[in-house]
Amino acid sequence: MNFDYPKDLGFPGMFPYTRGIDPLMYRGNFWVMAQIAGYGAGEDANERFRYLLEHGQSGFTIEFDLPTQVGYDSDHPLAQGEVGKVGAAIDSVQDMERLLEGIPFEKVRQIYTIINATSPIILAMLIQVLEKKGISPRNSS
Repeated sequence: MNFDYPKDLGFPGMFPYTRGIDPLMYRGNFWVMAQIAGYGAGEDANERFRYLLEHGQSGFTIEFDLPTQVGYDSDHPLAQGEVGKVGAAIDSVQDMERLLEGIPFEKVRQIYTIINATSPIILAMLIQVLEKKGISPRNSS
């Protein structure tokens, strides 16, 4: 068999990342403790995230409400009755700013999001807010 380990499998932390993104993996980085949360407006979810971080979480997972997940603004007629129920309602960059206000990012190892169809839009908002806070999306540490 012509299998070249360095080329075909790679090492941890190196392309093609088949053995993970961190060279030491969990020998040097402990598991991220991140509870899924998100409800109401950005301020409501923010309060929960700050509480979780204060009580030992090392990351958080943002759950978005159904209108956000399918691309409806909270005031759209089809969003009626669903806004903020199963996740945070995020319609704008300002909503994302309220969601992340006062988060101690120096203590946050990872931010996860649970979203599908509108993920490029949500990711762009997240990157914009983090860059305003001086956090580069390229920063992997």
